[in-house]
Amino acid sequence: MAKSKNSPRHKMHVRKGDMIQIISGRDKGKVAEIMQTLPKTSQVLVKGVNIRTKHVKPQQDGESGQITTYEAPIHSSNVMLYSEKEKVASRVGYTVTEDGRKVRILKKTGEILD
Repeated sequence: MAKSKNSPRHKMHVRKGDMIQIISGRDKGKVAEIMQTLPKTSQVLVKGVNIRTKHVKPQQDGESGQITTYEAPIHSSNVMLYSEKEKVASRVGYTVTEDGRKVRILKKTGEILD
């Protein structure tokens, strides 16, 4: 069944700029930063993770072809927020501060992210 163009946006536990750890797949264990989030597909682009190569044909005469590398998106369920201070990956929780803001916290360390 084909996806509709108006697919719902999924709420993700990670945001652009978060430090995360990969928890499954070929790059398991790597710690990196999120460069971009793709909420429609629940995917994230992570710096230096899931590297793909692309063979580019020459566009003009006399020009040589190239092999370029790029980061492909991975599913957000395969990443976990990472605490730089404690050097540990943790699930995310939500809490309300005294001034009424809803913030994300790491469950293992209690560290506030936002």
